[in-house]
Parts: sequence; C-alpha cells; structure tokens
Amino acid sequence: MKKINWGIISTAKIGTKKVIPAMQKGKYSHITAIASRSIETAQNTAKKLNIPKAYGSYRQLLDDPDIEAVYIPLPNHMHVEWTINALKAGKHVLCEKPVAINVNEAEYLHQKVKEFPHLKVMEAFMYRLHPQWQAAKKLVKEGKIGELRNIHSIFSYYNDDRNDIRNQKNIGGGGLLDIGCYCISLSRFLFNAEPKRVCSIIEYDPQLKIDRLTTGMMEFQHGTSAFTCSTQLIGHQKVDIFGTQGKIEIDKPFTPSPDKPSKIIYQTESHRKKIECELCNHYTIQGDLFSQAILNNTPVPIPLEDSIENMRVIDKVFESYQKRTWIDV
Repeated sequence: MKKINWGIISTAKIGTKKVIPAMQKGKYSHITAIASRSIETAQNTAKKLNIPKAYGSYRQLLDDPDIEAVYIPLPNHMHVEWTINALKAGKHVLCEKPVAINVNEAEYLHQKVKEFPHLKVMEAFMYRLHPQWQAAKKLVKEGKIGELRNIHSIFSYYNDDRNDIRNQKNIGGGGLLDIGCYCISLSRFLFNAEPKRVCSIIEYDPQLKIDRLTTGMMEFQHGTSAFTCSTQLIGHQKVDIFGTQGKIEIDKPFTPSPDKPSKIIYQTESHRKKIECELCNHYTIQGDLFSQAILNNTPVPIPLEDSIENMRVIDKVFESYQKRTWIDV
C-alpha cells in the first residue's frame, strides 16, 4: 500500500505528543523526518518517536526530496511564511490551525496557493473529521432535529504561563485564535453558512495582553450561535445543538479520547438516544484523509476557502468588541 512520506516542521508539543503518534498508526501516512532549530532537539525527538531522519533547520527538511508533505505546528505567526516556503519546495502542506493570524494574511496565502495548483494545502481542523461530528452533521442535514435554530458551545482551559506561546500576543497568542476558532468553525459547519453579523465581549489579561475570556454571538440567516472560550477558566468543553424538534449534545467535542469510543446524545420530545462512535483518533483520520487526497489527486476534506472565512469571522469578533457594537460579516 502506497504511503505519503511526511516531514514535521517543529518539535512542538501538539505534534510530538498527539499528531505524530497518531499519524504513525495511519494506513497512508509515513513520518519520515522531523526538523527543529536545534539538531540535538531534532535527533532526540526523532529517536524517541522512531522517526528515521532529523534535521537542524526547517529548510534542510524542505530540501529533502523524499518528503512529499509536511505538517506545520509552528507558532501562529509563522504559519503563512512556512506554508509558502513548503509550497515553493514542492511539498503538500497540512498546517496547524489557525492557518493565519488574521484574514488579510489568510487571503494572501490563498493567492499564493493558487500558484501551486498541483499541491494540496489544508488547515488542521481535525475535529470535523471525527465520526461524532460527522454523525451530528448528518442528523442536522437530514432534519432529525427539525430546523437548526441555535448552538451553544464552550471551550476552556487554564494557562497563565507567560512563556507559553499561546500567551504571547505578538506571535498570535490568545484564546480566540487558539480555541475560539473551534466554536466559530463548528457553527459555520453545522449551519452550512456564514454568519450575517457578530457581537462579542472580550476580557484581556492585564499583564499578558492576550484575550483570555471571550463570549460571542453569531447571527445566521436561520438561527443563532453563542460561544464562550477562555484560556483562564477551569478546563471544560461542550456543544449543545438545538432544533425545532430535537437537540444534540456533544460532551467532548474537540478533544475526544482516542482510547475509548465517543458518544453524542440525540434527543427529541419522545425519546433520547445515545449514539456511540467507533474507537478512533481524529489525528490519524486527518493524516490519512489528507494523504489519500494527495494519492488520488482529490480535494482535501477542508478547503482553504473555508479557513479564510473562519478567519474573517474571528477578525469581526475582535472588531465587535473594539467598536462595542454588532459587526456585519
């Protein structure tokens, strides 16, 4: 069976702890090399994860002719730069979310991607590919909850470490770009539409200057979505999806355990049903689906146009708080 040879640009924790081990279990993905700014770090990580090659610079990895695709878990402000560098080196790119730090950057990237029509680029919004989300989407699409009218979502964790890249404003830190993007993405995914306007309340950390608590509202043509994201609340995540005739509850919507089956609750006035999904890892699914898109020359599961629109909404959420009013999208 043909596998795509992958290179990993950075030894970031999300890659070494979650994405790489998961992709190594895939049918179509082979992790061939990893790069760090330090050759010692790269070699130690490669040895620990049983990766054949290690490089002391990102460009050295991109120069490797054996590498067909790269996964980029670099800090947010480096996503666009290194996606373009990888494309110029002839590599397909799976870039960690958010694909950029604002919509202008995202649109610039989109224009550059058009120069490489033979290469695939996708933002790593792995949650959408998990069976629990595919099941929720199917229930909504088939009208099993009637007309979708409202979504409530929350995603939070506590982290005030000023050395953590997620808490560094100048490199794209903050809650909205890190986890609020999920709440916005899922709402657009389920409504299968873009919001008409948004409104938000944002609290900034007085020392770190990053957005640490955001509550936002999105108005769609046929319903509404409300969300809260925070980097300084007790860890919690949940999504409730309400229709005119039923509802769906997802208790672990963004980081479901790969070690036990996930479940969603589907409820109407007459019955309540637990839908259990098969044991899986959404990072494995993501890597294999992207690899298959390369092998079969088919579209990637999440088009870049979708990522651009998500960034546009994020920008509007920031703008709403700055102007203290509803903002048209």
